[in-house]
Amino acid sequence: MSPLGKKIILGISVLVVAYAATGYMLGRSSDDKAYRALTVYSEVLEHIQRDYVDDPNMHAVTNGSLHGLLDSLDPQSAYLSPLEYKDFKEKSASNPPAETGLALTRRFGYIGVIGVLPDGPGAKIGLRIGDILEKIAGFTTGQMAIDQAQLLLKGNPGTTVQLSVIRRGKAEPQEMNITLAKLTAPKLVEDRVSGDVAYLRVPEFTPGVSKQIRETLVQFQKSGAKKLILDLRDSSLGDDQEGILTAQLFLSSGTIATLKGQTVTPVVSAADATKVVWTEPVALLIGNGTAGPAEILAAAIADNKRGSTVGERTYGTASQQKLIEMDDGSALILTVANYFTPGNKDIPAEGVPPTAEVHPSIDDLLAQADLTQPAALPSSSPEDPVVKKAIELLQGAPAAEKKAAKLLHGWQQLAA
Repeated sequence: MSPLGKKIILGISVLVVAYAATGYMLGRSSDDKAYRALTVYSEVLEHIQRDYVDDPNMHAVTNGSLHGLLDSLDPQSAYLSPLEYKDFKEKSASNPPAETGLALTRRFGYIGVIGVLPDGPGAKIGLRIGDILEKIAGFTTGQMAIDQAQLLLKGNPGTTVQLSVIRRGKAEPQEMNITLAKLTAPKLVEDRVSGDVAYLRVPEFTPGVSKQIRETLVQFQKSGAKKLILDLRDSSLGDDQEGILTAQLFLSSGTIATLKGQTVTPVVSAADATKVVWTEPVALLIGNGTAGPAEILAAAIADNKRGSTVGERTYGTASQQKLIEMDDGSALILTVANYFTPGNKDIPAEGVPPTAEVHPSIDDLLAQADLTQPAALPSSSPEDPVVKKAIELLQGAPAAEKKAAKLLHGWQQLAA
């Protein structure tokens, strides 16, 4: 870039900073934190222009600073340059039918995997929760928006996309090819695990899954089931509203979740007694791969004391984003609201903790570390430590309630 061009970019940047700072001071003179930050930004630009070892590409500098600004907020927020946004709109408009079955987030500055649909293309090549996608189709994922990554992983059925994957315990990326496919919604997994304890696994919360869950619960009741294990481990995709609708199948009163943000009017989702189907004891299995609608459901059950949540803390992604177009052709993908639990905990910030924590066994950890074998799916086996703990809680709940009632009766007699 010519010296004149660099001076023009620097001058415009300083003018923008000064204009924004002046407006801010006129509007909020009592709080000068943002003004100070803008002043520092202009000083940094001046030092880069004057003192950097080489002639800096000021366009790249300002572009990088805007990416970094959004990256510092949360994994879901991102900045798209004018060129990136133009490409994003074109690919979004084509609405390609095939994909990978991967749920993505941003981890360590790159795109990471937080969910893998059973039998999807990602599962078939052995991708696992925790894998880092350093490159997708030859493009580095550093500073890449999640939405951009998802579009790169869509196309026509049979299309092959090259990935550079950093696996757990490996320093160097592994080159892998993934073949895109048109996905079908994974089916609910039903089982009877112990006596009158029914088991239901929900792989993802696609539109309409709450209706399927309702029908399954009715069938469980007809078959004599009196207790339920609802497995939400590795359930990280779907529609937030489906998580809310599923919670209404269990809760006759109370709050399910509250969606709120700085400029968003709070939206409270409440229980509805007319929609309740299952009134018997329930235990939910959760883990690090539980995200989005699944963790909304888990928090509603736990905070309303409707049942136990067993396993490990959820990932924390339940939020809503907004696409904001800028005058220069760029765009922001900005998180504008987060879901809060009935106990007013911010789900993206804290995840949902289990009421009964169960860590993986040594054998499970060794199996996870063995990348030569397919990743194990959540299981209904009573040998699974998480399932075993859930059974214990469900089977012990009536006995514990009787013991508590007996103790209370004894105390009442002593008081009399």
